[in-house]
Amino acid sequence: MDTTLRDGEQTSGVSFSASEKLTIAKLLLTDVKVDRIEIASARVSEGEFQAVKKITNWAKANGYLDKVEVLTFVDGETSVNWMLEAGALVMNLLTKGSLNHLTHQLKKKPEEHFADIANVIALANKKGLQCNIYLEDWSNGMRNSKAYVLQYLDFLQHQPIKRVLLPDTLGVLIPSETFEYVSELVKRYPLLHFDFHAHNDYDLGIANALEAVKAGAHGLHLTVNGMGERAGNAPLASAIAVLNDFMPEVETSVVEKSLHTASKLVEAFSGFRISANKPVVGENVFTQTAGIHADGDKKNNLYYNDLMPERFGRERKYALGKTSGKANIDNNLQQLGIQLSDEDLKKVTQRVIELGDRKEMVTQADLPYIISDILDSNNIEQKVQIKNYVLTHSKDLRPSVTLSICIKGESFEEHAQGDGQYDAFVNALNKIYQQKKSALPVLVDYTVRIPPGGKSDALCETIITWVHNGKEFKTRGLDSDQTVAAIKATEKMLNII
Repeated sequence: MDTTLRDGEQTSGVSFSASEKLTIAKLLLTDVKVDRIEIASARVSEGEFQAVKKITNWAKANGYLDKVEVLTFVDGETSVNWMLEAGALVMNLLTKGSLNHLTHQLKKKPEEHFADIANVIALANKKGLQCNIYLEDWSNGMRNSKAYVLQYLDFLQHQPIKRVLLPDTLGVLIPSETFEYVSELVKRYPLLHFDFHAHNDYDLGIANALEAVKAGAHGLHLTVNGMGERAGNAPLASAIAVLNDFMPEVETSVVEKSLHTASKLVEAFSGFRISANKPVVGENVFTQTAGIHADGDKKNNLYYNDLMPERFGRERKYALGKTSGKANIDNNLQQLGIQLSDEDLKKVTQRVIELGDRKEMVTQADLPYIISDILDSNNIEQKVQIKNYVLTHSKDLRPSVTLSICIKGESFEEHAQGDGQYDAFVNALNKIYQQKKSALPVLVDYTVRIPPGGKSDALCETIITWVHNGKEFKTRGLDSDQTVAAIKATEKMLNII
């Protein structure tokens, strides 16, 4: 059962609109193919009521109504009537699964609570509703008041209910306890259907879910992206991957290829951003960064595991940075259909490493720019070198540049101001070339662009068009800084002329 739209929406700061809830519900049932969805709590608000009506109307028209569930309360006829008005058929009744909660929150004896529950179940059945029972704080109940939990289940096994829902409400269980407690109940009550509902306060949600299934639990409650109160619930994508890979005897209906789509949709609607390293659905989880890993992937898939990205409709990527190495870069080039000589590959690798040292993140889209820049530079004899420069930009003062340049072994230094930093640079350059009684080409066009897609902050390319002795030509410069890229393009021009 996916409870993103109920327990997941209890994530701090998250509230789905009725239309968003309907869109997510459709995706979960038709594409992801979970068995059931819990979509709301009864009586919360008029907006919640309208959202439930939208979903139940769609579900009824498409044969999914028995898969749509709502959290309800032990409140006589109130929740039951709310369910009927909303068009829902399956109620998950929230009851007390620990003596501590019963005593201090409801201030009732077990027998009183059981009588109230029996009345709600009877009314629900009479009205044609199916009833499941949540044992709130069940995990602490098993730890600290097991006699009460067993007394309660002795009562429930004779009630007309379909499922007993066992939540680790405060996320306090460790895996060995989960296995022990679930095993005990499954053996003691063989006719009851038990669902396990994990929270992730100690980052043990998936481990506890796995142990619950090993112990014989019949169902799991999960949320997309692990959304939920506090540290959230056990995440759907991780749980499915774990079950498929480590418990082959367990079959689920969930379509792995749809998990990433669901994750991105819920992320967009909720505004709840998931970390890049979140298993299965995170941005980086199928990205190799270290060059040794990329090299190993080329040599018999040495760094692959069973979590292949294709299972989830994704692709393996090779990040580009200072640890990349030639193998990483070569993998990216192959994906682009580019082949380089070993010598040129070494130069591209060195440029990527230099960018990585500056904490710039290079993407695959940057590689053609880097290659173009390197191959372009290979064809130009380096007779002019821009040795150093200081670019100054101050409020209410004209930008200025101090420039040091070497022309055929002769050094020059000049200072100039301009309308912008690059203009000041060109003015300083003009002063130097006037000393040499040489005229610089005329700049006729100046273009700045970033790689297609606009996802990289590592590089921009400056393309300058010049006219010299009646001939037009272009030079390109590549850098993370626009002005520096223009200076590099200008240095190429000086060597060409």
